[in-house]
Amino acid sequence: MNNLSPIEQSERIVSLDVIRGFSLLGIFIINMISFHSPFLYFDPYTWWKTPEDTALFPWIDVLVQASFYPLFAMMFGYGLGIQQQRATMKGTSFYLFGVRRLLILLGIGCIHAFLIWSGDILINYAVFGLILLGFMRLSGKGLMWLGGMLFLMPQLFFSILLVLMTFSDPTGVTNYTNIAALQDSVSAYASGSFSSIMEQRFQDWYIVNSPDNLLFLLLSILPMMMIGAGASKLQLLSKVRKHKKVWMITGGCTLLVGIIIKALPLLIESNFAYSYIQDFLGGPFLSVSYAIILSLLLLNEKMMKWSKPFASVGKMSLSNYLMQSIIGTLIFYSYGFGLYGEVTLTTGTMLAVGIYVIQVILSEMWLSKFQYGPVEKLWRVLSYGRRNVVKKGEV
Repeated sequence: MNNLSPIEQSERIVSLDVIRGFSLLGIFIINMISFHSPFLYFDPYTWWKTPEDTALFPWIDVLVQASFYPLFAMMFGYGLGIQQQRATMKGTSFYLFGVRRLLILLGIGCIHAFLIWSGDILINYAVFGLILLGFMRLSGKGLMWLGGMLFLMPQLFFSILLVLMTFSDPTGVTNYTNIAALQDSVSAYASGSFSSIMEQRFQDWYIVNSPDNLLFLLLSILPMMMIGAGASKLQLLSKVRKHKKVWMITGGCTLLVGIIIKALPLLIESNFAYSYIQDFLGGPFLSVSYAIILSLLLLNEKMMKWSKPFASVGKMSLSNYLMQSIIGTLIFYSYGFGLYGEVTLTTGTMLAVGIYVIQVILSEMWLSKFQYGPVEKLWRVLSYGRRNVVKKGEV
């Protein structure tokens, strides 16, 4: 493990950082709704009342919701694949290092989920990343095929099953607002004590991560990680120009399919079945199209220059992700400004974009003086087992 070292700046894949940075913007926009409102407990298509909010939400629902965490999961798998390849080149053991690194991420995720914000994704990434390690001996094509089938087949099965349920028992898949849970959430976060917030935070986390939902989470994240790891072994981000036509066709097809599926609740009366299909089937298609489109755009030198802010945020993705949660909860929870439940969707979205712009500036300033983000430094020092980890731009 001591023979492993962070990746040199010259070895970095710029598009990987740009896609990570872009992912964080989408993740923040959708997470902001949960920061300021009890998003878990209401039907968003009947909840928003102002003309601005009712006009904005469909755009967020189609273009953002459930389309960025799969994108980030693919980049997570891509980074893991790079680490494995480098370990192989150095003749060192990747798996012991990978387990250690992911267990440290799991610890960071637990702190984030139970002390800061319930919508944490780091725990899932760490746990499913550990499962991914068991498949990393497969070839790049093998990982991509397995990931694709593991995503597509179960999601098609569940989607068909839910659609059949809408015909046999339409009321069984109706979206609804849970008034009691909604009131408890507002009471805790807006004016409750820190202990009541802790209790509500765990309850919200458990609703999403309960054993009943674990299979669905696994099938929505692990396949994307596999696809990303397989793409890494095939070095696809480094071969975009070589296979430009194939990338353009694939990107166009996945974009079209993703948009059509994501628009289902707008085309058909929204219910749980179509919302599920929209998120779990349509979201990953759109994620793939985003990755391809960004990679193609970055072939242009001007776009490469303009993408630098996204790359800076992406290099500090863990620090920026955690900072978003800290800022969001401080603004809306009772131990901060206590604005929970008092902000519209439009205001919250503008706030998310504004904070992200500030993060871009701060990331640029930080990286002009330091080698890597503060949480990245901690993660790497603990992962590599030594303090002299000062190489710039590690994955």
